[in-house]
Amino acid sequence: MVHRRFLLVTFPVQGHINPGLQFAKRLIRLGAHVTFATSVSARRRMTKTPTFDGLSFATFSDGYDNGVKPGDDVEHYISELRRSGSKTLTQLIVSSADEGCPFTGLVYTLLLPWAAEVARELHLPSALLWIQPATVLDIYYYYFNGYGDVIRNNSNDLSCSIQLPGLPSLTSRDLPSFLLASNLYAVALPTFQEQLEALEKESKPRILVNTFDALEPEALRAIEKFNLIGIGPLIPSAFLDGKDPSDNSFGGDLFQSSKDYIEWLNSKPKSSVIYVSFGTVSELTKRQTEEVARGLLGCGRPFLWVTRANENGEEKFMSCKGELEQKGMIVPWCCQVEVLSHPSLGCFVTHCGWNSTLESLGCGVPVVAFPQWSDQGTNAKLIEDVWKTGVRVTVNEDGIVEGYEIKRCLELVIGEGGRGEDIRRNAMKWKALAGEAAREGGSSYNNLKAFVDEITQDGC
Repeated sequence: MVHRRFLLVTFPVQGHINPGLQFAKRLIRLGAHVTFATSVSARRRMTKTPTFDGLSFATFSDGYDNGVKPGDDVEHYISELRRSGSKTLTQLIVSSADEGCPFTGLVYTLLLPWAAEVARELHLPSALLWIQPATVLDIYYYYFNGYGDVIRNNSNDLSCSIQLPGLPSLTSRDLPSFLLASNLYAVALPTFQEQLEALEKESKPRILVNTFDALEPEALRAIEKFNLIGIGPLIPSAFLDGKDPSDNSFGGDLFQSSKDYIEWLNSKPKSSVIYVSFGTVSELTKRQTEEVARGLLGCGRPFLWVTRANENGEEKFMSCKGELEQKGMIVPWCCQVEVLSHPSLGCFVTHCGWNSTLESLGCGVPVVAFPQWSDQGTNAKLIEDVWKTGVRVTVNEDGIVEGYEIKRCLELVIGEGGRGEDIRRNAMKWKALAGEAAREGGSSYNNLKAFVDEITQDGC
């Protein structure tokens, strides 16, 4: 089995590193060796990394070895990432082959289309690890292949229904934010287009999707020319299938966490705590943060809120911080799957990043969906209308979710009887299906094993 050597290249942010590391563990359990590669600066920031047989680490330069600073030009960063990354990745692959340890295949996360070009030039089989839902990949594909006008013409009208083959009916608020007129990131769409074009150049375009067959059956089959393979959810085994209790964290945190919150959670009744987190990238405005605080205080339940101070150290809810700390706990970082799997957890207020969405499904936790940008609006649509594991907040005319709306959603999800009971029942249903997919003999296990076998044959 030693001849199965994979190079796994991840975009250097937490939302890519976490599923990437979990994917590496899955490959290793199938007998492969994995070299996990991310940027120099991200590797330096990792507070700890997994150490076990079959896993090694490598770095590539993204041109910003001292880290990306607030205010740095995003387009310049993406350009430098391509230029420096392509060069150092090529050197890594060639030197490994020269040392008698050639890679069998290369797997890369999204936003790195140049990694596929490097693999193709070196005749190395490759696959994209898509860390968003299959539904979002389909939407991007349709946008660049015949449905661009349909999406653009209806992207500013909430009353218009957007029909795309194999997908649920969508409105503008359900689309990835990069497709909307309000998109501020000009580099995003061309990067996704380049990614799709790179796949179309492959004789066997393989896309490994962090989802599972039962969760998105139609979306995984919607694009005939691509082979979308459900291999998720990429969550530590201890919180999913239970096969490996020692696998109880992702292991590549870029932030420092405290353990005090576990003692606090232990002191709370079953299913009583509201967990609030908006991820590692999005930052709420001071006004929106204070509205969240009002909603939590109005609901009256204990809460654990993960939030960081502004870049200048300013706290955004100073007017009511004392009251907040009496009722709940505020921390800058935590192990999210550890919190979501805790018996005291009753509800998750989430930005609907795909990792957080899958973790809520895998742990059976109902959610209040509070999307911000990127794929999060689509994920919120799936949560509320397709899987029915949560309810989505509504913004006012200023784009703010007011405190009373947050309180309404919380009470609906946690409250006795009616819709809340259905939501909690559905959450437990999807938890069981997620664990079933990941277990040996489950759909995701079998799909990944077939991929490893196929790419090993191609590399011979």
